[in-house]
Amino acid sequence: MYEIIFSNTYEKRAKKFFKKHPDLLERYIKILKILEYDPHHPSLRLHKLEGKLSNLYSISINMSYRITLELIIENKKIILINIGSHQEVY
Repeated sequence: MYEIIFSNTYEKRAKKFFKKHPDLLERYIKILKILEYDPHHPSLRLHKLEGKLSNLYSISINMSYRITLELIIENKKIILINIGSHQEVY
């Protein structure tokens, strides 16, 4: 199992995001449970980013919204960085 770390910045962004999109909260919780057990699960669509975000990965909440994260495999830690639309997080 992986440890998911919520930075203060991420928590603020998530709170703002869910004020706009309360309908996605249930899906988000499901995504975090899957991420905690298997970050490589196909439904997450985990992929490494490129360019200025090349040290980050992205997973999908749905086709419109993403979460960017740091994936530290050695220590089994996942640090959530940002949440929002494709345009907002990239």
